Amino acid sequence: MSAPCAMLGDVQKTSVSPVFVGRSDELDTLADALERAAAGEPQAVLVGGEAGVGKTRLLEEFLAGAAAGGAVTATGGCVEIGEDGLPFAPLATALRALHRQVGDALTRAAAGHEGELARLLPELGETARESHDEDGRARLFELTARLLERLTADRTLVLAVEDLHWADRSTRELLGYLFRSLHSARLLIITTYRSDDIHRRHPLRPFLAELDRMRSLHRIELGRFTRAEVRAQLAGIAGGSQPDRDVLDRIFERSDGNAFFVEEIAASLADGCTGGLSTSLRDLLLVRVEALPEDAQRVARIAAAAGSAVEFELLHAVAGLGEDELIEALRAAVGAGILRATPDGDGYRFRHALVREAVVDDLLPGERSRLNRRYAHALEADPGLVRADELPARLASHWYHAHDPAKALPAVLAAAVHARRRYAYTEQLRLLERALELWEDVPKEVREAQRPFDHADVYPACGCDDEALRRLDLLAEIVVAAHMSGERERSLAVARKALRMLDETKDPLRAAWFWTQQGKAAEGLARGDGRAELGRAQELVRGLPPSPVHAEVIAQAAAWSAVHTPGPESYATAEQAVELSRLVGAESTGLSARLTLGGHRIDSGDVEGGLAEMRAVCARAVELGEVHVLGRCYINLASALEGVGRSAEAVTVADEGVEVLHRFGLRDSTAWVHGNKACSLYSLGRWPEAEEAAREALRLARTRMPRGAAAKRFALLALARGEWDAAERELAVARAHYGTHDPQPQYEIPFGHCTLELAAARGRLTDARAALDETLRPGLPAAAQRYAWPLLIAAATAEADARGLPAAEQGRAAVLGSIRAAAKRLPRFIPVWQAHALYLDAELLRADGCEDAHRWAEVVAAFELLDRPYELARARYRWAASLLGAGGEGAAEPLAAAHTTAVRLGARPLREAVELLGRRARLSLGGNRQTGDGLGLTPRERDVLRLVALGHSNGRIAEELFISPKTVSVHVSNILAKLGVSGRGEAAATAHRMGLFSPPVRS
Repeated sequence: MSAPCAMLGDVQKTSVSPVFVGRSDELDTLADALERAAAGEPQAVLVGGEAGVGKTRLLEEFLAGAAAGGAVTATGGCVEIGEDGLPFAPLATALRALHRQVGDALTRAAAGHEGELARLLPELGETARESHDEDGRARLFELTARLLERLTADRTLVLAVEDLHWADRSTRELLGYLFRSLHSARLLIITTYRSDDIHRRHPLRPFLAELDRMRSLHRIELGRFTRAEVRAQLAGIAGGSQPDRDVLDRIFERSDGNAFFVEEIAASLADGCTGGLSTSLRDLLLVRVEALPEDAQRVARIAAAAGSAVEFELLHAVAGLGEDELIEALRAAVGAGILRATPDGDGYRFRHALVREAVVDDLLPGERSRLNRRYAHALEADPGLVRADELPARLASHWYHAHDPAKALPAVLAAAVHARRRYAYTEQLRLLERALELWEDVPKEVREAQRPFDHADVYPACGCDDEALRRLDLLAEIVVAAHMSGERERSLAVARKALRMLDETKDPLRAAWFWTQQGKAAEGLARGDGRAELGRAQELVRGLPPSPVHAEVIAQAAAWSAVHTPGPESYATAEQAVELSRLVGAESTGLSARLTLGGHRIDSGDVEGGLAEMRAVCARAVELGEVHVLGRCYINLASALEGVGRSAEAVTVADEGVEVLHRFGLRDSTAWVHGNKACSLYSLGRWPEAEEAAREALRLARTRMPRGAAAKRFALLALARGEWDAAERELAVARAHYGTHDPQPQYEIPFGHCTLELAAARGRLTDARAALDETLRPGLPAAAQRYAWPLLIAAATAEADARGLPAAEQGRAAVLGSIRAAAKRLPRFIPVWQAHALYLDAELLRADGCEDAHRWAEVVAAFELLDRPYELARARYRWAASLLGAGGEGAAEPLAAAHTTAVRLGARPLREAVELLGRRARLSLGGNRQTGDGLGLTPRERDVLRLVALGHSNGRIAEELFISPKTVSVHVSNILAKLGVSGRGEAAATAHRMGLFSPPVRS
């Protein structure tokens, strides 16, 4: 034995150092994260590093310490089967481990939702009826987050997910949801991944980039060992004996500090001396495998073909060895450090994935497919060899890699159904695409014997022997799976392909269905609003007998027109959709159509009938558990109540909706409802609560539309509070979320209103007029009154405030004419609309220079019947101003009331205007006598401001006041600072809004 071998002679079959080497900084980072998690602040840590660098060893060391400290730990590894990942495998494994440890606690935490959570943990019982839309998957994710929150109520929990580079997309998305959604749980999630595997196109790369933006997530990049650390590792392997300097140098140079390679080279030296220092790393990894007895080598090859882990009974069935022979072979492989037992004790896995990869690469060309075939035969003969939730995917993978299309096609199709039922839509799509790939390679009789069509919305499946139609059935499933998994490009492409294959005149129903899917995909990709595609689908079903497709097309058309072009035609379409749904027994479609119809009834004047219809739909959707309809129910009902001025009822409905939707785990719909609640709370003058509701909407929102709605609520609050910069930022955020591809009145009109009001507040009347023109140009559709009245009032107010400005005169008559023309088309039969109409009429008179105190008294009286304190306060302010203009009798009381409300709300612009008017009129506000102008302006500054408000330049002001232009410039700077504005235009607008220099008034 040479000297190096003599030095490592006592290693024998073990090359792993029992002494943990280095990594103190990394352990400190993990310990700090655990401490934060224990305090109730959820933490996530991503541990990256090249293969063999020591990620698993670091994780094991930390988990052992965490468990010793009282934390409950559970580990799950991403499972690689052939080239495929197993859906949700690591989280399902971790949940099983938790179930074994905490038992009843997990069952209690899952109470009420066992059927949904059984998709991840079958031990909880039978799975519930699946939802056929995006809400089902979102609900599963939310319930999983809630399960973990409940489990951590009285314990600190550490979940570890290894080998994230192998994770399927469903696993990545669920992990991402947990990272983003958990805000108060004693939970630490640690994931590991191979950084050297993450090439530019690797699916994990964008996931990691997204996670990097999270504050609660920490990254650890594990580096290689230093020379000193390699020496400590070798000493640990050798039982404390320090390695010779020459051996250390050679091993360090050969391994480059990679911990696993250090172990393998050390073991090679112990077994066969110097060869380990010269062979390639791949050959080095195979040296110890090839040194095993023949049966052990064979078992290692069979185990490698199974995937990242294999059950003992399955290995026994495939290996063809007696039980005693198999155990001896396994004992040799485990003793040599090639295999190790899985954490659950039911099977075996390679000690390191690099060894397995080397063994797989060394399999002969036909050997791997033969082994996959044997695995598939074994699973078909005894499905109980693996867990039931893993069987379909594993069987499909083995048959596919056995290169047997006739056996692979049915297995792949069965696995696709199973994936859909678990909401693993990305994996379902991959399997369906694989079935499409296999389709032409399978004999016709095999294709004809396949399972019937699974699910694709209301698509009319063939269920026949027509080869072309059966292929269309498969394409329909792919379209829906692609949509559900977020692969809208693929959904669009396959829908177009199907339409090219179809003869629309002979098969109008299928063509109509594919047109609706094409429109949905195009809308999701921001390439249109879906109108043209829906219109084509309507043409195709026109005149056909009632069918589920017909009902769905008309229901979608009714819903589209309700938010784009509401009116009599849209009303009739909704009625038709309700009747068609009833005729064909499509209750879910019918509920959605009834909800749309309820909104139309409200807008047409039957308020109570429409609200009763919407409430009935809500109750029925809850009873049936129709999650597809539930979200729309509470979103639309709360919105409808707000639209007719019943804001307090809207808040009550929103609170009820939040409770129901939370129970069903519909997070994005809950965000919508919080956004609508914020709108009603704003109307009620409960602004801090409105802001909190908007923040909750933003926290819960997962899609762009509820995020845009929350930003719009923030913008409205900022405008009322006089925070112009904040309002501008939030409007930009809202616009970015809404986009421009699908303009809807419910978004465009409020956006135009806020843009107009912001421009007017900054003295940019031209911009305000442009915003009005852009909003009115398409025409105000029927049923837009709830959004149109505030827009027109803001426009009339801007014109009235700017009256007297020279720059405002040009075009004024046209603007006021357009406002009046638009108002004539708006209904006024509901009290809140009547109040708005009166307000607008009074502002238009003011814009014409005709202050009428009686008109403003009518406005105040109308708003006093409503619970809208901000609008009432603004009306009282204007009433007081008109009374003062007419002599002052009776102005004190409404002005004081307006001031009280403005102070309570924090409405700075209104408060300042009221206070200034009170000071000018020497009226008491809240018992305090006011004097002066309240702005701290000197008489000379007031003179300068008056001329600035008239649009004069510094030179002209200097001429009129007999002072130098430089002195005028100093005065202007002081005025801007005292008014808290940024420019001359805004100063002029403020002066006019506050009535500092009132133009002549006609009564």
